[in-house]
Amino acid sequence: MRALFRQFLWRFIGGAQADRSVPPTGFTAQLTVFAAAAMAFLAVFALALSLATSRLADRWSEELARTSTLRISAPADQADAQVRAAIGVLETTPGVASARALTAQEQQALLTPWFGPDLPLETLSIPKLIEIIEEGSGYDATGLRARLQAEVPGAVLDDHTSWRAPLVKAAGRLRSLAWVSIVLIAATTAAMVTLAAQAALAANAQVIRVMRLVGAQDSYIAWAFIRRFTSRAFAGALMGSLAGMLGVFFLPSTDVAGGFLTGIGFQGVHWLWPLAIPPLAACVAFFATRAAALRRLKEQS
Repeated sequence: MRALFRQFLWRFIGGAQADRSVPPTGFTAQLTVFAAAAMAFLAVFALALSLATSRLADRWSEELARTSTLRISAPADQADAQVRAAIGVLETTPGVASARALTAQEQQALLTPWFGPDLPLETLSIPKLIEIIEEGSGYDATGLRARLQAEVPGAVLDDHTSWRAPLVKAAGRLRSLAWVSIVLIAATTAAMVTLAAQAALAANAQVIRVMRLVGAQDSYIAWAFIRRFTSRAFAGALMGSLAGMLGVFFLPSTDVAGGFLTGIGFQGVHWLWPLAIPPLAACVAFFATRAAALRRLKEQS
């Protein structure tokens, strides 16, 4: 195993004479570096989107699974009494950690994104809301609804299951879409490197024939192209990854903007994930160039 590794390392690092068959400059070099940089830049954002949606799905699932809302629709002269009765029922329900009625200011804050800050709550017949926090394995929703129907006729229990699942499912699909994008980016990188390698092989057909005349084998010539294009892809991907990480760093945070699409970025050790993109791009370029070089050299023989 060690001997094979040394042979691979020698082939990849050594053999400088064979590299002369690959043009050090020109459109193939520029195309490879640019394609690798652009694809790595996009891959960083796709990776950031995937991690952000994963965090979002986990947060929605955790927060909404532990909370419920009790809505009480009653005449103004009976609303407070029904709120007190509902809280009394909830406090004696197993699995309920706490229950409290939302204040007028909190309800105003909930309705502000929809109706604006000047909504006159005191003149509108708005249901009273009670926030329920669960504990342990939660409460028996069916039994609680039966008790509320008997003691608080105007109460409607919403355990968030009707709209929690679609939100979590949507976040999961968005995360899957991000990973599909990463796969497509890798495939596009392989295609661009393959085209660049084939162009370099075609442009150096005469040099390759001369090398064959002096005894160079196809594997030796192919390794020259593999080394050159793999290093180009790695360098381009490294530049693109660093630029992408810089762009993600300057995106607005969740605390600042508070919107749905804010907070797309990396947290903690996740900042190390984009550093895996350049080696992966080099691997893609390695196998793409190897396949293209061996196929083209076989056609030229």
